[in-house]
Amino acid sequence: MNAVPAGPRPTVPLPPATGAWRAGDPPGRRRWHVLDGPLPLEAGGELPGARLAFETWGRPAPDRSNAVLVLHALTGDSHVAGPAGPGHPTPGWWEGLVGPGLPLDTDRFFVVAPNVLGGCQGSTGPASPRPDGRRSWGGAFPFLTQRDQVAAEAALADALGVERWALVVGGSMGGMRAVEWAVTHPERTGALLLLATTAAASAEQIAWAGVQLHAVRADPHWQGGDYHDTGRGPHAGLGLARRLAHVTYRSEPELQLRFGRTPQGAEDPLGGGGRYQVESYLDHHAAKLVRRFDAGSYVVLTQAMNAHDVGRDRGGVRAALRRVTARTLVAGVDSDRLYPLTQQAELAAHIPSADRLRVIESPYGHDGFLIETDQVAALVRELVE
Repeated sequence: MNAVPAGPRPTVPLPPATGAWRAGDPPGRRRWHVLDGPLPLEAGGELPGARLAFETWGRPAPDRSNAVLVLHALTGDSHVAGPAGPGHPTPGWWEGLVGPGLPLDTDRFFVVAPNVLGGCQGSTGPASPRPDGRRSWGGAFPFLTQRDQVAAEAALADALGVERWALVVGGSMGGMRAVEWAVTHPERTGALLLLATTAAASAEQIAWAGVQLHAVRADPHWQGGDYHDTGRGPHAGLGLARRLAHVTYRSEPELQLRFGRTPQGAEDPLGGGGRYQVESYLDHHAAKLVRRFDAGSYVVLTQAMNAHDVGRDRGGVRAALRRVTARTLVAGVDSDRLYPLTQQAELAAHIPSADRLRVIESPYGHDGFLIETDQVAALVRELVE
């Protein structure tokens, strides 16, 4: 009996050029604040027409003394809590922490979560239109630092009437901005929770990030960052960057225990014709990201993370951290190989108002600060109660 030749594989539609939120998309729970004037930038120049997307939960007290600022990590956004739906491609990234009766109790607190400046889920970034409205910023978008991003968030706080945050909390890149908040605006930061973050990006962190930047820029569809209006984005480069990053976000023991050398389904890796389960896992996360994120924002935010140094022009890290007056808890993840505990120990040792270093026990590596909700919840409750 002759074998029937297989038909052509079904065509999988390409993602759009960018996974960014763009004008005309459903707003979801977002609100927006447009900055009053051009934002002066630390590296020089200014950003005109900037706006921040943000979400809120709970009601502000008359004096806004119950306001809490939650700052997201690299590929996060303002959607901290709530289901996926129109305007929000994924559920809240910190479900279990924000809501009635939860650690950030919205019957008590007014919780604010902005999408970072340079991001792609409603705030001004490379996928946003230039002030003339003719085309996207693309590769002409200016270089940002964490301090620029905090300056934009301070303008948002002013617009909301928040003179002082009861608590500022952030992990990873969000923790970088949180410590910048506490150093730049100590009088506006009542309490501080720093998770899996650092006072300054290390050589190894910059090295890993640099490889990711090269991956994005090497994609022929990158076009110097000016791909947003072409219909085809640098999906291969962004997907490779995500694969590289995701390996650093998890721990070696977890990957080994979870996947080992097991092939993916019926695929046979011998001879190079099939994948191992761990490769399929990375492919899955790459495919998800290219559909909900923007390669230009990935580059802009990664560069800002590499530039992070709270001690720059402040006499060094120790001198800068001495400016912090907020009641502070610093926690790291014991299996984190990207932001090791030595970095959180430095923060805890040199912030005068910090308690001892807390350790989140987790097999999940850097992502543990997002996954170990119960342990993070206990830290939040300790600060707010």
